[in-house]
Amino acid sequence: MVLKLHGNAVSTCSNRVRVVCEELGVPYELIPVEFTKREHKSPGYIAIQPFGQVPYLDDDGFKVFESRAIARYIALKYGGIGTLIPDPRDLQKTALFEQAASTELTNFDFYAGSLALDNIFKPFFAKKMPDPAAIDALKSGLEGRLAGYDVLLGRTKYLAGDDVTLVDLFHLPHGALLEEQGIDFLVSGRWPNVTRWWIDISSRESWKKISSK
Repeated sequence: MVLKLHGNAVSTCSNRVRVVCEELGVPYELIPVEFTKREHKSPGYIAIQPFGQVPYLDDDGFKVFESRAIARYIALKYGGIGTLIPDPRDLQKTALFEQAASTELTNFDFYAGSLALDNIFKPFFAKKMPDPAAIDALKSGLEGRLAGYDVLLGRTKYLAGDDVTLVDLFHLPHGALLEEQGIDFLVSGRWPNVTRWWIDISSRESWKKISSK
């Protein structure tokens, strides 16, 4: 049975899952959840995803939400072990993968995701304009974190080692939106290892397929 991803093509979290499916060649069907109709807040949706967020995955009746959890499930089930996710028997690779996963969530996504929320999504969906002081604080915070990224990526090609993993792909949706906001941190060359890495991962065919839709 084809995986059913209940989400939206403009949703960064939905696209985090979609790029993993494309990377692994896993067939899936995107079941649109219309934000403008508040379908994600409907009783039927809340019964499955109690926070009213997208996406959730339905795999022949098994349902799971949170994009990173979904991505891990797909990688574990559909041939991602040893490629996008380390073999759990390799304790050192697993530890480095988990280190990188925590880094993405706390040192990148917090800032890049908050910038996208304030600069793009709140103005569009809530008609709420961003606070310039808050935006400056988020940008400053991200700058400091990218300096740390540059150190890490000077040691290895990707964040968890010399092979691309889920963690690298997790950066793509919010990273791509930085440029849309006129924030060139990933491409400016200010942090050369970051720029080299970003050009690499954002050029992958899986992401090109998602971002062109």
